[in-house]
Amino acid sequence: MSPDRPRWYRRRLVIALAALVAVLAGAAVVFALTRPGDVFNSDVEFQEEPEPTAVPAQKAEKPSRKGRKKKRDQLAGFQWTMYGYTPDRRRFLQAKPSVRPPFKRAWSWSASVLLEFSPIIVGNRLFIMDNAGVVTALNRTTGKRVWKRDMGYLAASSPAYGNGKVFVTVLERDRGGGSGGRVAALRARDGKVEWSRDLSSRTESSPLYVDGRLYFGAENGTVYSMYARGGAIEWTFDSAGAVKGGPALADGRLYFGTYGGNVYAISRRTGRQIWHTGTSGANLGLSAGNFYSSPAVAYGRVYIGNTDGNMYSFSAESGRLAWRRGTGSYVYASPAVAQVRGGKPTVYFGSYDGTFYALDARSGATRWAHKDGGNISGAATIVGDIVYYSNRGNGDTQGMWARTGKRAFHSSRGAYNPVVSDGETIYLTGYASVAAFVPKTVAQERRAAERRKAAAKKKREAKKRRAAKKKRRAKKRRRG
Repeated sequence: MSPDRPRWYRRRLVIALAALVAVLAGAAVVFALTRPGDVFNSDVEFQEEPEPTAVPAQKAEKPSRKGRKKKRDQLAGFQWTMYGYTPDRRRFLQAKPSVRPPFKRAWSWSASVLLEFSPIIVGNRLFIMDNAGVVTALNRTTGKRVWKRDMGYLAASSPAYGNGKVFVTVLERDRGGGSGGRVAALRARDGKVEWSRDLSSRTESSPLYVDGRLYFGAENGTVYSMYARGGAIEWTFDSAGAVKGGPALADGRLYFGTYGGNVYAISRRTGRQIWHTGTSGANLGLSAGNFYSSPAVAYGRVYIGNTDGNMYSFSAESGRLAWRRGTGSYVYASPAVAQVRGGKPTVYFGSYDGTFYALDARSGATRWAHKDGGNISGAATIVGDIVYYSNRGNGDTQGMWARTGKRAFHSSRGAYNPVVSDGETIYLTGYASVAAFVPKTVAQERRAAERRKAAAKKKREAKKRRAAKKKRRAKKRRRG
């Protein structure tokens, strides 16, 4: 503090700082006192899955007639087409055991702007949208940009893919946000806008594409079902609060949470409400909290985090509360749910308390917890036997063995939603970059294959040269 300040000024500043400290301390005490106790209702149904979750069959799209004349359809092959990988948003890819550290970085791409959400994978393309509303297509093998398209002023969601189109939701289509958001479809091969629809409200709900329909929510509480072909609205559902997360789909039902502590199940076909439940009263009636998290549906349960500091498990059939586990701080993160090889059904997520949790999917009991410091805001992803998460406070990414909680991987890149994978390579999203990491054994095999290919090419060229030389000699003899 400058000695030139008068004594009365310094005295007032000290009093103001002391008051601020008291307010913050009081807020912390209120949160601690009102945080609800953990709940477990043992009679809520839990559906065992005898085998670990299988990798869904990936349908390679048939190339167009024009595409058949080209070398190869760049959109054919493995697909991670939406936030969370599968429509139920479990965030689990059952990869081969070889997809594990140590890794070697294959390439890196800089966005030069914040990337809150991870890309999707379609064949040899990655599609990602940055916070400035720019959609970029990258070559999955090299990391080189194929095309980019500016779709608005502000965005915070992952794209979705279906039938040759990339679908995006935009928080603010113009500076200021008063004009609302946007949903649009872009042609995957070149980024041409197929259609665009302005919305009266902002949206950061990562869209879900299923059977020619697009599903997402908006801040005014509306959930949309749109025809993916032209963007016409099939039906809408009005909920009691802002829908921030992406809806999850299982057994013909869409599940989502809202600000204000509400969770809904509605019919995918008609948009009719099937059940609705809330957390009102969870904090002694003082706050119901907000559901920013996208839910994950597994084992007959809906798992979703809340800013009241809890992870919740509801019956997918009835909406009954199965269990509630407190963490001590906000749970913005979307959960990852899986039964890895040799493991048991487990829910993985991080909290603003700086701890990453692995809980029993049936009871909510702790399997293991890793105190990391900082704060964890984004969702985790499980690839094979390893669960990856980023720490926004520390600015890094950890990979933990899913069964034991022991650290398997660390990268200085990271902030929010870190990892997607094609089952061979992991693609890690940092604060403003995407990098491809290949297992070193795979990298060695690729280098060996490239050397063999180069040697074979050299051999073919040498053979051609010898044949040409022999031909010239024969021609010379005939002339002589």
